[in-house]
Amino acid sequence: MLKILYLVPNLSDPAAGRRVAMFQLGGADVELAGFRRADAPPSSLPVEMVVELDVTHDARMLQRLLATVKARYTARGWARRFSRPDVIVARNLEMLAIAEHLLQLWPDPPALVYECLDIHRLMLREDGVGRAMRSVEQRLMQPASLLLTSSPAFLSQYFDEQGAPPARLIENKVFAPSFPETGRNPGLALDDEGPLRLGWFGALRCARSLDILEALSTELGGKLEVTLRGRPALVEFDDFHRTANGARHLSFEGPYVYPDDLATIYSGVHFVWAIDFFEEGQNSSWLLPNRIYEGCLNGAIPIALKGTETAAFIARHGIGIVIDDVEISTLVELFAGMSRKRVRELARAVADKDKSHFRCEEDECVALVKKLGALAGMSAMEMAA
Repeated sequence: MLKILYLVPNLSDPAAGRRVAMFQLGGADVELAGFRRADAPPSSLPVEMVVELDVTHDARMLQRLLATVKARYTARGWARRFSRPDVIVARNLEMLAIAEHLLQLWPDPPALVYECLDIHRLMLREDGVGRAMRSVEQRLMQPASLLLTSSPAFLSQYFDEQGAPPARLIENKVFAPSFPETGRNPGLALDDEGPLRLGWFGALRCARSLDILEALSTELGGKLEVTLRGRPALVEFDDFHRTANGARHLSFEGPYVYPDDLATIYSGVHFVWAIDFFEEGQNSSWLLPNRIYEGCLNGAIPIALKGTETAAFIARHGIGIVIDDVEISTLVELFAGMSRKRVRELARAVADKDKSHFRCEEDECVALVKKLGALAGMSAMEMAA
């Protein structure tokens, strides 16, 4: 059986937990080391060995850097708790720095894999800081045999220019093997009446999107109802709750449980807002967000902005709506002229797509673990043992 040591910057991150579950479903044995956020409880991930390296804090880059340096240079002590892994997977740059040092601890070094699912704005700066960060990343990637990333644009717009190792695309598909049932667009019901409904769900961090959706719903005067669900990054908004609570046709209904609530919340809307200006022109234009997969899996019609990877994604699949801009006049024209027949056509196109485009299946997990095993030089018989 393939043995993976997974290094993560946040042991409480649900996305890290989903990756652990993917490795396990694919047939790997997983051990874990990483940091815990100060406001999070100890890890409850279903692995036998978890080593907590330190407690770190959001938005405190210097403190996280010092914690990384400490974990790197004390590795000879804490790494004794692990037997030699076949593969080390390092999630994000800080963990790659630790992983690169770990390779020296075994006479026969494990294979190294770099997992990077976002390009931090610090890496894209054109000043000395940005150049220094890219140089560090390039050096740390040298011993890596594989890069795991989640969007083709991360490769074409960034990693292809950074001397990255060969890449494997692992999309942000819904991972919910215990929840086979999916939602259904309300527009497919023959008795669907009342206002059109649009959802903005997930990590809410784009102040411009909030302003646009509030203004749009106000302008349409009840013809469009906007629902927000998830966890807002309050530091990114002037006053998120004041705006949401003061809007007549926009409401914030709090967080939801992944994946338990996905079918219910997406079945309550006709459209999903898949536009983000948080890091406009860079990461937000290149990523493929969770909500595009969550929404499409459960029947919601995606709305994306021209020129983004999200727009390219829905164009490839022949679904959804791509708009040229987010001017209120453009959006009012779109929704004011949206007939129920057109909603049904758009909803049917999404519903007819194979669910494997949006949901991670077991065979993908098996293929990923098989690829990692090949990097470690393991035979099929060794992988099955």
